[in-house]
Amino acid sequence: MDFDERGIVLGFLAALAVLGGLLWFVGFDDILAALRLLDPAVFLAIVALGVVWLAAWGLALRRVLDSIGVTASALDAFLLYASAAFANNITPFGQAGGEPFSALLISRATGSDYEEGLAAIASVDTLNFIPSLLLAILGLAYYTLTYAVADRVQLVSAAVAALAVALPVTGYLAWRYRDRLKAVLAGVLAPVLGLLSRVVPGFSAPGASVLRDRIAAFYRSIGRVAANRRDLAFALAYSTLGWLVMCLALYLTLWGLVPVAVPAAIVFVVVPVATIASVTPLPGGAGGVEFAIVLLLVPTTSMDAAAATSAALVFRAATYWIPTVIGGVAAFLLESRA
Repeated sequence: MDFDERGIVLGFLAALAVLGGLLWFVGFDDILAALRLLDPAVFLAIVALGVVWLAAWGLALRRVLDSIGVTASALDAFLLYASAAFANNITPFGQAGGEPFSALLISRATGSDYEEGLAAIASVDTLNFIPSLLLAILGLAYYTLTYAVADRVQLVSAAVAALAVALPVTGYLAWRYRDRLKAVLAGVLAPVLGLLSRVVPGFSAPGASVLRDRIAAFYRSIGRVAANRRDLAFALAYSTLGWLVMCLALYLTLWGLVPVAVPAAIVFVVVPVATIASVTPLPGGAGGVEFAIVLLLVPTTSMDAAAATSAALVFRAATYWIPTVIGGVAAFLLESRA
């Protein structure tokens, strides 16, 4: 599968514009002064945590693949998830933009059907929402019970509460009315794919019956994942571990940059809530996630905007930019081997 190079370049230009606007507004000199406080050894530890996060979610992917009868070694699972992260990070709308490529890569690397690969990566992405919401709710509850809550923090609380309700309800309805959704998806995708086949060289749209069969196969694979509770429990545990590692990475970043104590509970809110910004049209949420981190840190801590921005830059270097490079290398290795 080829990426839309022009769209990716335009997306990164837009992301750099957003990020550059944030840095300009806060002040380049103030941000550099804050970054100088970070010990290089601490930064390397933060980067190492970013790799551990990739490994944890790679193991979650491995257990999901096991549940549908697809075998992958721990190393292959790491390479596959790193490649999926690469696809998510260079395409707009986060996982929604990167999942088709990730599914193709999984199917090639493991010899499975495309629908199985898509079901596996979609299941992992869905599972990842569960611990993120739980951590955000627990962190916010502890924070509000321990510290004075300002109006801006109340907005964060409202956003977390809305997500805690909306996401499970959406998932339930999508599964409860899956037969209707299959028909709707087939009806919507058929003309879109037909249009793409006329404008994209080398792409041929599947017929309506083939499309319906593929959607049905995707749902069957999702059902097989849901039916294997043991693998599902392990995948959820690895997903939770990944979130905890990311939260630790942000806390270590704050510890290395901020001379005053920052409430540890707040990282459990900032990391999952800010990650939602990755679904913006910017590639992997670049620029948008950093902006969201600053908006969340400033009202909930004693940090100023420069310190919050420097923390966002360091955290995203360890959990976005460096994993993107690792994922690009992983995708190249998997494609070369396939």
